[in-house]
Amino acid sequence: MSKVLYNTLGLGSLGVASFFWGRSSAPSTPTAPTSAPNSNLPAFPGENRVGNFDPSSIKPQDFYKYGFPGPIHDLENFKEFTSCYNRATRNPYWVVEHITKESLQVKEADRKKSVFKEDESIPFKFRGRLRDFFRSGYDRGHQAPAADAKYDQTAMNETFYLTNMSPQVGDGFNRDYWAHFEDFSRRLTEKYDNVRIMTGPLFLPKKDDDGKYRVTYEVIGSPPNIAVPTHFFKLVVGETTGDDRISVGAFVLPNAVIDNQDPLTKYQVPVEALERSSGLDLLYKVPYFKRKDLCKEVKCEIIVREFPKEVNKILTLDG
Repeated sequence: MSKVLYNTLGLGSLGVASFFWGRSSAPSTPTAPTSAPNSNLPAFPGENRVGNFDPSSIKPQDFYKYGFPGPIHDLENFKEFTSCYNRATRNPYWVVEHITKESLQVKEADRKKSVFKEDESIPFKFRGRLRDFFRSGYDRGHQAPAADAKYDQTAMNETFYLTNMSPQVGDGFNRDYWAHFEDFSRRLTEKYDNVRIMTGPLFLPKKDDDGKYRVTYEVIGSPPNIAVPTHFFKLVVGETTGDDRISVGAFVLPNAVIDNQDPLTKYQVPVEALERSSGLDLLYKVPYFKRKDLCKEVKCEIIVREFPKEVNKILTLDG
């Protein structure tokens, strides 16, 4: 597992002013202005002094000398998936998978040998903990499913890190509709050579009785530690060798009981809508004319599979 700390430092300690208005390494020769200064132009450091005060002496970026506060995104590369972790909600921002018909045909891993575990690469104060889920009423819901990593025991074990988990409603969702949705994604490998899946939680606004929209979500753990998403999304991309076009489907489902009779297309949304609600920039390198609607290429529907009672007990424990 490799780990990358991804932050939004940007210009960092260089400072915006020094970046744009810093001195050139080559000496300059003063010249007389050809016209009166334009008050609409930005001022250089040292200009527009107010009495004895020099505005360029104000340097908020110097706070970084104490340490850059973040946000820091924990980007982790595992065998079957890559995840980007949100330290504030103790959920992944997203996980990205790549599955193929061949990868799903290999059955070398056994789910019974995998155990849920905390991700010790995350600083303890930002880490989701096993005890947070204890008696919470929610499943430890895989974002990258264990069933997608049956080709290798280590790959499957890595799907059990809590950085790959979000609290999910169990009966009626994680163990039902959501599981069937994951199966739908796997079945796409029968049509496409490569299937790439991005999955993650959402925290969406809801209209209250007073007509105003608010984002409200539960936080589990004692003390409260892990945010419970209101919704989950999947962005599914199908690739065919030799075709530079891709088939795309974006779906948003509530973290709630869903009737298995609901058509999957009920939860399909435009990619642009998912971008707005998630804050993610999706597929921006692919022009619109090279994107095909997944649900016009295949029949977007779940197949309800009834699990034996003993399997349901395992799912209850595993999430």
